[in-house]
Amino acid sequence: MSDFRELQLTLDLPGSLPEADLALLRWHLGEGGQEPEDPEAYPLFASRGPAARMGGALVGVLAPSARGWALTVRQEVHPEEFDGLRELVVWLAARTSTFGTVGYLRCLEDHVPDVLVADPAAGTVRRLTPRSGPEGEAQPIPDPWG
Repeated sequence: MSDFRELQLTLDLPGSLPEADLALLRWHLGEGGQEPEDPEAYPLFASRGPAARMGGALVGVLAPSARGWALTVRQEVHPEEFDGLRELVVWLAARTSTFGTVGYLRCLEDHVPDVLVADPAAGTVRRLTPRSGPEGEAQPIPDPWG
């Protein structure tokens, strides 16, 4: 079983996003920008080209849109990146103008991904598993990145 996960994000950010936030996001996308203060941080959305494990392509794009900014990301992530990734996704959830599904997280062996659901008002992201609970509804996983 592989430890790698496929992360896909698709969300909107407001046009009023502060320049410092845009600079940090651009840094994570590998487009220059402002490096974080943490000397051990590294860009989490910067991989491009063919995916080594999952198939398809790795991307990270921030583009101006009618709503402000549109962000699309598809990356392969290793468990060593989960803490930084969790922080970045929660940071995005606090800033996104997208309510509801913002992405997916999938183990290499899984055919169906877990769904990432943002609540911008609360600044949170929940991960819902496709496995059904007693009432036949998706159940939240206690550790959102477990």
